[in-house]
Amino acid sequence: MGVELSAGEWKLMNQLWQAAPRTITQLVAALKPDTGWTKHTVITMLNRLEAKGAVRHQDGGRAKLYSPAVEKAGVALRETENLLERVYGGSLGLMVNALVQQKGISEAERRELFEILEGAQPKQEDEP
Repeated sequence: MGVELSAGEWKLMNQLWQAAPRTITQLVAALKPDTGWTKHTVITMLNRLEAKGAVRHQDGGRAKLYSPAVEKAGVALRETENLLERVYGGSLGLMVNALVQQKGISEAERRELFEILEGAQPKQEDEP
């Protein structure tokens, strides 16, 4: 599913991915220290996320219980692909180079990248 999330929606979804189902009251308590959001704001965000198909709810005893309707990995992959295309013209090499030049890279991160690349299968179009 092609769900795109705003920065605020990511904050709310991360709470649901960590532990679900949750009530509005639980979400407000979890989000308030970082965001300052009121109950009204959280309700608005949940309604928007439901309309996008990212969240679903079930009626609980006294309160609705909200759960994610999408997997975090799928949404993260879509966001990464969008960023790669939008900012770097689809070039993974340019993106990695920009990040390394800007942020630097630790030895552990370098080893991790090598391991990822060693295990990667080339795309059909890249093979001779």
